[in-house]
Amino acid sequence: MNINFKEKSSKEILEWFETCEIEAGEIVELEVLESDIERIGYKAFVDLAQVFFMKMLTPTSSDAKSLTLRFQKLNLESSFHKADKSSEKYGVDSEFFTIDKTAQFSFLYHYREALKFINIKDKKRVLNLGVNRGDEFRVIEELLSADEFKEKEFVGIDYSASAIEYAKKDFPSANVDFRCHDINALDELGLGEFDLIISIGTLQSTNINFNTTFMSLYQNHLEKGGAIILGFPNCRWIDGEMIYGAKAPNYAFSELSLVLKDIHFCKKYLQQKKYRVTVTGKDYLFLTARKILH
Repeated sequence: MNINFKEKSSKEILEWFETCEIEAGEIVELEVLESDIERIGYKAFVDLAQVFFMKMLTPTSSDAKSLTLRFQKLNLESSFHKADKSSEKYGVDSEFFTIDKTAQFSFLYHYREALKFINIKDKKRVLNLGVNRGDEFRVIEELLSADEFKEKEFVGIDYSASAIEYAKKDFPSANVDFRCHDINALDELGLGEFDLIISIGTLQSTNINFNTTFMSLYQNHLEKGGAIILGFPNCRWIDGEMIYGAKAPNYAFSELSLVLKDIHFCKKYLQQKKYRVTVTGKDYLFLTARKILH
């Protein structure tokens, strides 16, 4: 499908996408002028693609003054969010396992900044809940020198047995311990306390009572003065693409109330405990907390 959108306004382009029915996999080509790109901004077209669940393909040059912007409709049924609810929904054979959040700049930048904010170099024991194949540990490893990384103890917990077995083979370091276990029964492991707890997109799972679990982690597993990094998904993974905007039950569009409610609860709770709390990020919102030093 090829459409001439030369010298069209943002309103006209948006209204066309709102009314046009596009099949999964179909490619839409928009003919625009280079001056249109300068006027509207290339990023605006990237955002347009996400709003309508499309992947933006590499543009091509039509002539000296024109460009062809190419969009491909994603398959809305191809998403790990629609997979079964068993522990292997996130296993090595799942669609989720093919996703690498850390390859996305908006995730990687804000996660690295969160690690710097809590001063990862000073942390000795790190717990990651919902660790899957260990991507967040890999980012820490890349931030530190080899000696700095080896002197720390890392524990990763996940309910997916196949993901944990993969992580053990992919991350054979003696100071990294991966365990398959239910986060709801964390006390059974006798892990003790940690000076950094990380959980990215896990505590909001439907089988976890968020408020109760969060308070239990703080009270039973966080060392006095320890730090916390929580990642709240403000995105959906569709057909391998990270699409901005949290999806709430019973809404066809992105709706942030539940995410903001959980973030507000954690922030207020930690501030009462004399923590400095920041909320950063875009596609993943990072709540990062470190103890206020007197």
